Amino acid sequence: MVNKSYIFQFLRDLRNNNSKEWMDENRERYHSMKECWLHEIELILARLSKHNSDFERVNPKKTLSRINNNRRFHPDKPVYKDRITCSPAGRKAYDISTFFISIGPGESFIGGGIYRPQKELLEKIRAAIDYDGQLLKAIINQNDFVSFYGALNVYDDKLVTSPQNYNKNHKYIDLINHKSFTATTPLTEEQVTSSKFVDLVEEAYLKFRDLDQFLIKAITMKA
Repeated sequence: MVNKSYIFQFLRDLRNNNSKEWMDENRERYHSMKECWLHEIELILARLSKHNSDFERVNPKKTLSRINNNRRFHPDKPVYKDRITCSPAGRKAYDISTFFISIGPGESFIGGGIYRPQKELLEKIRAAIDYDGQLLKAIINQNDFVSFYGALNVYDDKLVTSPQNYNKNHKYIDLINHKSFTATTPLTEEQVTSSKFVDLVEEAYLKFRDLDQFLIKAITMKA
């Protein structure tokens, strides 16, 4: 069995020594940590493939985000992220799923959705709510969804007035006013390092899947 505690050990050390010099000295440790996580991703993809065969064609390495922060427009950010992620559908494969996992010593979570989409995608989601908001409302009010995720995440940029072209008295204006459509739940280090972690990922995916399918249909215009 892979020792997943090694992932957190490395990420803690990285958080406390966040520099290129330290990373260069610990490059071998970084690759060992990455291989440990890739092994877990292989197990996750195999499990999720039972529910969606599209996951079978995903390369585990394509599910990872870069460890380097993009500091071009945010030079105050640390050189490296102190977390490692997994987008089981691939980083940009919105035609499959928006499901997402992020783990790190500061914060770990699981769930998915679309965070601050570009205007075109946001308008597509709002149009889908305008057309069938009752479906989205039913999805996020399901007992399984509520018990696991609680509700859609609410961010500071949620509109307090209606967006252009939508009446403030629209039946689903509270949903339309969102600028992100995500649902996540925190993970503990004990959960991630447990031998039951893949079971938990499967549960999280299944309870998120209806919201996932609503969003995928909205942004891809699939029937």
